[in-house]
Amino acid sequence: MNWLEALGALMLLVMLFAIFIGIPISFTLLFLALIFGFIGLGSMVFDLAYLQIIGLMKQDEFVAVPMFVLMGYICDQGGLMERLFKAFRDLFAPVRGSLYLVVLLTATLFGIAAGTVGATVVLLGIMAGPMMIRTGYDAKLSAGAITAGGTLGILIPPSVMLVVMGPVLGVSVLQLYAAAFGPGFLLAGMYIVYTMGRCYINPKLGPPVPEEERVHSMKTILWECVVGLVPVTVLTLATLGVILAGITTSTEAAAMGAAGAILLVIGYRRFTWKGLLEACYSTLASTSMVLLLAAASNVFGAVFARFGTANWITNMLLAVPLPAWGTMTLLLTLIFLLGWPFEWPAIVLIFLPMLAPVATGLGYDMVWFGTIVAVVLQTAFLSPPVAMSAYYLKQVVKEWSLSTIYRGMYQFMVIQCICVALVLIFPGIAMWFPQWLEAGDRMATPAQDIEPPQGPSLEEGDQPGSGYEEPQPGR
Repeated sequence: MNWLEALGALMLLVMLFAIFIGIPISFTLLFLALIFGFIGLGSMVFDLAYLQIIGLMKQDEFVAVPMFVLMGYICDQGGLMERLFKAFRDLFAPVRGSLYLVVLLTATLFGIAAGTVGATVVLLGIMAGPMMIRTGYDAKLSAGAITAGGTLGILIPPSVMLVVMGPVLGVSVLQLYAAAFGPGFLLAGMYIVYTMGRCYINPKLGPPVPEEERVHSMKTILWECVVGLVPVTVLTLATLGVILAGITTSTEAAAMGAAGAILLVIGYRRFTWKGLLEACYSTLASTSMVLLLAAASNVFGAVFARFGTANWITNMLLAVPLPAWGTMTLLLTLIFLLGWPFEWPAIVLIFLPMLAPVATGLGYDMVWFGTIVAVVLQTAFLSPPVAMSAYYLKQVVKEWSLSTIYRGMYQFMVIQCICVALVLIFPGIAMWFPQWLEAGDRMATPAQDIEPPQGPSLEEGDQPGSGYEEPQPGR
């Protein structure tokens, strides 16, 4: 390790320390990059920062971020989740453990339409929490179902996290969307099988909805299902369908989705100018946070690359005496541990560019790698001490203590780890849909086939991966 590589390592350690003591991440990255960059590179660091920020602004994929965020906030105000929840509750009321099923189905479909986590957990907590307590549902399993179901929104398309991850990994957002369908619905299915299986074994964990609270008119139930499901289907076709069919880009589809959400609110007679302004303000705050972090991490990554520390880390990880799957397991474990103190924007924008070249050097496909990382990153919302889902739920269900919520989330974290293992062992879970689209010439940018990696095949002197050799926009 030369002195520039050592300087980059020191910069990384100072960054971690500053974040852990509570200094805002974006400003930490930017100031450290400029200070350490000036020490190691001189005044060239300012030119580098300027070029990196301009390059980031030219990334078309980031234009989709505010549109998808706006669509989520408008769907919240339009009462889409309330409609879905009521429809499923009336339909499955006689089933044992029906509220678990209703919560998970609602979270899955609302995740497709909106892709939000905080709002999903809060609304599910408001609607299902009191009902679960009143009907004698197990507190831990109930809290786990609500928090785990709420996190599906960051994996199931249209996910803002996948939009941000695409430019970082240098792959098409369309490919990531197609690849995320398999693991996303697999995970939702595993949650449902687990909760319903436990209720079948122990009926006390989830009794049916009380007779006096059920709707007995089949006509009313069918009408609620139509009103609740049709808007979700239309909104999904207006966003995901046109992307996967290659008709529009993700940016154009995001704009269509936001417009469709506004029409949906008008159709539900919930539209107000005040509500629209509040949704715009919330979108501005969320988008500014993500894009400022993207710009700061881009500058930090460029300086880190010039120091050569990123390549040094890549070479060290590739030199670990493990088979390819063992090194990949090590990377995923590291990302899992980073999810404890950090949320997904920091991990995707700061740490993922450092680890992606290792996956490339091992021979893994970047679309598959991004998908399995997205599954692991869900633990950022389910693992303490951050575990934002727990705090969201605690705000609206005061009867459940944080310890109870944590114990409920741990059960679903185990399921999540099993899902990660399945995607690692059977990559076709993620890649079947992109490959099917490619086979039918339905995808504008074809996905690569995954072959079992044989380990690094780099010749001496070659640089593994392509994430940090030369600073590139969004990398």
